[in-house]
Amino acid sequence: MVQVTRRERESTGALIRRFTRRVQRAGVLLQARKIRFLKPKANRGERRRAAHRRAALTQEYEMLYKMGKLDEGRRSS
Repeated sequence: MVQVTRRERESTGALIRRFTRRVQRAGVLLQARKIRFLKPKANRGERRRAAHRRAALTQEYEMLYKMGKLDEGRRSS
């Protein structure tokens, strides 16, 4: 955690500039940017459910394609 105390007769602008420099040197902003869009890894059950859902959708699309209810552009394979 970055902490800056105001010096005697220091202007607010100088204090903010000093704080900004300390934050940059500490790498706080760089770390925040790195984890900004980080997604947590899905657990095993979530991955399995997603795989089953994809397999079911693929099977349904194949069935609809064979029945002629799905056009050629929608076929995944």
